Amino acid sequence: MKTSVYEKLKELGLAIPEAPAKGGMYAPCKKFGDRLIYVSGCGPVIGSEKITGKLGAEISMEEGKKYARQSMLNVLAVLERELGNLDRIKDCIKLTVFVASTEDFYDQPQVANGASGLLSALYGDDAGTPTRSAVGVNVLPGNIPVEIEGIFQI
Repeated sequence: MKTSVYEKLKELGLAIPEAPAKGGMYAPCKKFGDRLIYVSGCGPVIGSEKITGKLGAEISMEEGKKYARQSMLNVLAVLERELGNLDRIKDCIKLTVFVASTEDFYDQPQVANGASGLLSALYGDDAGTPTRSAVGVNVLPGNIPVEIEGIFQI
């Protein structure tokens, strides 16, 4: 029998947070086609923790990976709110990881590994390894260091 995503989260010492509140005029997620769902960008803030800054300046690589993982937990929280159960996810199709960074920071893909690594641990190497873009940007909303959007098959 397949291990539940929730059991794997527990083994990793993680839990799905409360889904983040909408920050504007958009849908947090939207189903399309028969079995696909798109999740709007989610940042790393969980609870009342204030997270700001850029990679290559005040945010270290290890912190950046942690914030990418937290952003992915928020994406999963939005999916859980919409689907009721994260075990309904069949495949992680595509992630876009935006990394606020200085102009001389070139390791956005390594930061994004914090998110991809979590999906792989939860859904296995095949279903949990999405196609991905890791994009360096000058600034993100609220001065957060990482924002992630994704497409999933259910």
